[in-house]
Amino acid sequence: MGNTGVEAPGGTSQDSTMRILIFSDNASVREEVRLAIGRRPAADVPKAEFVECATAPAALKRLGDAAIDVAILDGEAQPAGGMGVCRQAKDEIYRCPPIMVIVGRRDDGWLATWSRADRVTTHPIDPVALAESLAELMRQRAQRPAVTG
Repeated sequence: MGNTGVEAPGGTSQDSTMRILIFSDNASVREEVRLAIGRRPAADVPKAEFVECATAPAALKRLGDAAIDVAILDGEAQPAGGMGVCRQAKDEIYRCPPIMVIVGRRDDGWLATWSRADRVTTHPIDPVALAESLAELMRQRAQRPAVTG
């Protein structure tokens, strides 16, 4: 039997989940992100439940519905890239969830700063770096008070 309801070190329940939005127009990138994360990116964070979007409008809609805890956006997505989606979400969505952007080159980091991304990683995806960055965003989100009303 599992540890149902037992508090993990970060104050989150070990059997709780967080909804992770993955945005990319490329299904193989979405799959690569899912595989890098696995069921739980770190022992002290909730399990990951994935919500996938292939278009910018769908990603923005899901980010705005308050059911997403953390987002991972592909900066190389077409026709609208993750950096533009991130910037729009940060400008337009009240209490926007933390967002990680995957950029094409390390030198594109300044663009991710412009987009106001909370974390940045690069293609090709490093599974360890992606999981560590996501776990940090999940910890931050867990510490933010819940939106009510």
